[in-house]
Amino acid sequence: MTTHSNAYDETTDVDLDLIQDSDAEDESTSSGYDQELSLEGLELEERQALRRVVGMSTELTDISEVEYRKLLLERVLLVGVWTEGSAEDAENSLAELKLLAETAGSEVLDGVIQRRKKPDAATFIGSGKVQDLRNLVAALGADTVIADGELAPAQLRNLEDKLKVKVVDRTALILDIFAQHAKSKEGKAQVELAQLQYMKQRLRGWGGNLSRQAGGRVGAAGGGIGGRGPGETKIETDRRRINTKISKLRRELNALKGTRSTMRQERRRHSIPSVAIAGYTNAGKSSLLNKITGAGVLVENALFATLDPTTRRTTTSDGRVYTFTDTVGFVRHLPHDIVEAFRSTLEEVADADLLLHVVDGSHPDPLAQIQAVREVLNEIGASDVPEIIVINKGDLADPMALAPILHREPRALVVSARTGEGIDKLKSLVEAALPRPDVAVDALLPYDRGDLVSRIHSEGSVDQLEHTADGTRLTARVHADLAGDLAPYAVWQ
Repeated sequence: MTTHSNAYDETTDVDLDLIQDSDAEDESTSSGYDQELSLEGLELEERQALRRVVGMSTELTDISEVEYRKLLLERVLLVGVWTEGSAEDAENSLAELKLLAETAGSEVLDGVIQRRKKPDAATFIGSGKVQDLRNLVAALGADTVIADGELAPAQLRNLEDKLKVKVVDRTALILDIFAQHAKSKEGKAQVELAQLQYMKQRLRGWGGNLSRQAGGRVGAAGGGIGGRGPGETKIETDRRRINTKISKLRRELNALKGTRSTMRQERRRHSIPSVAIAGYTNAGKSSLLNKITGAGVLVENALFATLDPTTRRTTTSDGRVYTFTDTVGFVRHLPHDIVEAFRSTLEEVADADLLLHVVDGSHPDPLAQIQAVREVLNEIGASDVPEIIVINKGDLADPMALAPILHREPRALVVSARTGEGIDKLKSLVEAALPRPDVAVDALLPYDRGDLVSRIHSEGSVDQLEHTADGTRLTARVHADLAGDLAPYAVWQ
């Protein structure tokens, strides 16, 4: 039976200039809009109109899924402003917003784009298009509008007043996803801190009643006892409460940061090299970690499925121990509050000896993903970490689309965490790129010092080993601390 009606049927009263070319004569022209990507072929009126992006509505096929979404999911309309780049770039950005909205638990009804030189300071899309957007919201039956950008408090308030539905920007949407997926104590504290920092600047956007003075409305002056004089508005009370909570969360995160720092120092003390896995969200970082180390980390085809970093030990082919750390995924226009709140976690990337930059090879624009990730890496001070570009999902990727990356990035490799393609070659590249011990030693160790022999195998590189009547003779390369422990057993030529 029919479970979801098309919002764009023949009975809709919405001005069709919002969603299709004004010269259209039948329904087929709306699907051909994506063929006119350049501005040269568009009239002035068409350039300025909201343009529907084809394929934005969430497909509902399974009956149980339909019933679930009807009960629990918001019905949202996406709106973006195309200010630079090609139309394809703008549509890719809105397509990513659709995935974010569905990850947060929404049913996407449709998406429109407005072409402007820059977002309108008052209403984001321009005052002339707000009424058109309101008509579209009413026709679709949407209860939420999600803007593909970060809205200022005034823009948020103005849009909500005019559209009469809830308005959410890209930043709030990402924060909501993080709040759903945070599992550890540290992750929950980091997300709450980012949300409070975002909320503190936008208290006015959530209702005009926040500007009223606290206390009763008694007496001619309207204030009553305790309400005369300058008073204190509710928004000031809320802002102070938020600042108090932010201070408490910062103290908790500093304590948790100390624990993480102690663990890193312990690894450094034993000179254990570390490899950080970073990259775009849903690029397959957790799948890659599982494939290499057998970590058993949650793998899900969803954006930001895992937020908490996972560190696992593994060994090289010659027995040296090193660690792999899976980190939170990045996305275009990752909110600054998220970067700040997760800084202690992202330090795992900055302190790593090697970075595996994972890219989704099946994505329509993998080069844009690389650029977005590198912007965040530069912000956290990890731009100088040696990097290997790992193009994952090679079994789904178009070789022609990957050619520009392989040509531009000398240390790039195509792999598939699902099929295992290229994993062995990746391990060899990682082993070759890891820092090697630089102190040469020649030692004769008594058989009761097997602990030192074990440390040489795990922390150093053994060149030659011989069992003699007096003990174990080894020539190896180790780090300075271990060389000091081996000094009493050194063999002098």
